[in-house]
Amino acid sequence: QVQLVESGGGLVQAGGSLRLSCAVSGGIFRRFTVGWFRQAPGLEREFVAAISWSVGSPLYADSVKGRFALSRDNAKNTVYLQMNSLKPEDTAVYYCAAVQFVLRTDTQYDYWGQGTQVTVSS
Repeated sequence: QVQLVESGGGLVQAGGSLRLSCAVSGGIFRRFTVGWFRQAPGLEREFVAAISWSVGSPLYADSVKGRFALSRDNAKNTVYLQMNSLKPEDTAVYYCAAVQFVLRTDTQYDYWGQGTQVTVSS
């Protein structure tokens, strides 16, 4: 059974940084595309970034491009989302998700974590 566990959320002032981690267990990590999504109260879950199972550059939503950076450590079965220059509008619950062998930006991922809260104060 594939499980994803997010960590690293918290409260930060605008302009600050956080690093989220997504630890994946129960599957063959190198086969997974891992994506990050976020959901603010009253809004739909939206794509943030994704990194594929193969060699290639991550994809980013326009709203985070240049501020967020996604990386993966296949030895640790973990994906990291470095978030810099945070804004109040980045406040949301952040979820990581995994799917095998496809790189996608919609929510059609097979496995999801429970989410971690990120709050950016102004």
